[in-house]
Amino acid sequence: MKVTKFTMAEAAFERSPGQDGDIFTGNLADERHGGPITVGYGRYGPDSRLEADIVVDDVMIVLEGRLTVTSEAGDHTAGPGDIVYMPKGNSVTILAHAEGAVTAYVTYPHWRVAVS
Repeated sequence: MKVTKFTMAEAAFERSPGQDGDIFTGNLADERHGGPITVGYGRYGPDSRLEADIVVDDVMIVLEGRLTVTSEAGDHTAGPGDIVYMPKGNSVTILAHAEGAVTAYVTYPHWRVAVS
């Protein structure tokens, strides 16, 4: 893959696997492109909640809104410009606040392969 710039408008959002809430992911670079990481955007509806066992190393950058990530290490509330690192092997709950949230993410290796 050559050097590429992505915009949110290019993301094809789909419901986050295993979730029935208002939580969507939009991969822009993943296993289909031959690189070792997945890059994309996440969209969390107001007051949405995601509970997950982290099966890849996951970095999430909050672009809009706020969310709180809870793990056995405690609660971490993040807003625009904040970065949350969720190492593989952790169980987390991600709770979007009333305004919802938009994130960008990078995972290693590819999250879609790891959850299938």
